[in-house]
This record gives sequence, structure tokens and C-alpha cells, in this order.
Amino acid sequence: MVVKLEVFKSPSCPYCPMAVDLVEEVKLEMPDKLDVEIIDIMKDREKAIEYNLMAVPAIALNGVVKFVGAPTKEELISAINEELK
Repeated sequence: MVVKLEVFKSPSCPYCPMAVDLVEEVKLEMPDKLDVEIIDIMKDREKAIEYNLMAVPAIALNGVVKFVGAPTKEELISAINEELK
């Protein structure tokens, strides 16, 4: 099974690069388990509206927002593992 992971970011967000870096680091550790998409909410507002996002960074797993703000690596890996069960 592969987990669809979407990272919502904004160019003006000071925390978004940290969240994107974290997701990319985890993807290197779990390459066969993640399908990652980085979404700039300034370019894809429809997707942000669809998810009812009010803040970034936000991370959705399999279509459900699991984190608003950057999680720790352990929190992200734990959430991914829950999705893989």
C-alpha cells in the first residue's frame, strides 16, 4: 500500500520550508510507501478550499488533513504507519 501525502505550503510562510524538508527526508526513508505532492496554495486555491485549510503548512494523508503546522519526524512517521495498517 502507498500513502498519498500532500503538503500544503505558501511562499510567504516561514514554517513551510521546514515541513517540506521533513516530508522529503521521510520520503527518502520510505520511498516505496509514499506518494508525495507539494501544493502551493497560492497556485492551487481550489485544493486548499476543498480541504478547508485556514493555515499552512498542512499535511494530509490519504485525503485527510492530519497536521496543521510542522509535525516532528516521529509524529509524521507514526501517522504514516497508522495509514499503512
